[in-house]
Amino acid sequence: MEIILHPGAHRCATRSFLAYLEDNAPALAEMGLVVWGPEKARSLLAGVIPGPGPLSAARQLARAEGRIALHLATLDRRGVARVLIVAPSVLGAPGASLRAGRIYPGAGARLARVLAAFGGRISRVALSIRAPERYWASVWAMALLQGHPLPDGTRLDRLATQPRSWRALIGELAEAAPGADLLVLPHERFAGLPELRLARMLAAPDLAPDLALPRDRARLCLGRSPDLGPLRKALAPGLALPPGEGAFRPFTAPQRAALAESYQDDLFWLTAGADGLARLAADPWPEDARAGMDKTGAAPAPAPEREPNGEAPPGRIDPRARLRRRGQGDDIEEGRMGRAR
Repeated sequence: MEIILHPGAHRCATRSFLAYLEDNAPALAEMGLVVWGPEKARSLLAGVIPGPGPLSAARQLARAEGRIALHLATLDRRGVARVLIVAPSVLGAPGASLRAGRIYPGAGARLARVLAAFGGRISRVALSIRAPERYWASVWAMALLQGHPLPDGTRLDRLATQPRSWRALIGELAEAAPGADLLVLPHERFAGLPELRLARMLAAPDLAPDLALPRDRARLCLGRSPDLGPLRKALAPGLALPPGEGAFRPFTAPQRAALAESYQDDLFWLTAGADGLARLAADPWPEDARAGMDKTGAAPAPAPEREPNGEAPPGRIDPRARLRRRGQGDDIEEGRMGRAR
């Protein structure tokens, strides 16, 4: 039985992906796939990361290992072929990243404990990553709804200049999981394509978007971070949100440029083989789709109506969004995200 762990990251269309998996659970079960979502994962992993209570850390871990072993034995007896575990809590909480001023501190140690609790049976770790400017802006927007203050210029500058990029996190995870296949899926490619996101996680062949995986609920956008308008309505009057409408984008233009450059460096590193530590998931779009045609030769469907800031409207994901090429700025790319290639 193959066990695949998807630890997020947060704010990478995880809720939309879970809705797809839940709605298509019967069809996926017929294919031999069982999905353990975040709630199941939390209950199984309780004690892997020691928490407060009367039990020692060693005792908590031992109980967690026994609990996991029992559940895996049940699936083995049923003849399940694959288990996909969706557990963003493995990396840590977004709030901890905000407090630390860097992405997922201690994630490697947490992953190492989880892998050990599964007795080394997890064979693949599938990590989603996202352009850091959009990742941090989305995390901050959700934090504002929970009562956090607006980030000041010093804090934003620290996020834009701190050296812990996705590459550093990937290296840390690879060190914690030397025997696992570490797969990296860029949010900009896979957010709107849950069936192909799943196909890459399952190591299915690189097929066209009509891959024979179920596609019900495959184009919803759930858990979207609030735009400026909803934020103004939800937050205390007088809070100095940026002017205008559209997405919450607290970073200045130079800060956005620095974050974009860091992300492009990370992607080029992944494309070049990531020093053998990880592999970049194959592009979901075949060459003929990039040229603006689908596999049958027909033009792709019209792009969704754009919001003032160039993003797709709430409730939908444009699956044709592409990663920018090196040298393209955020503002340039936003005008191209929904157009046919």
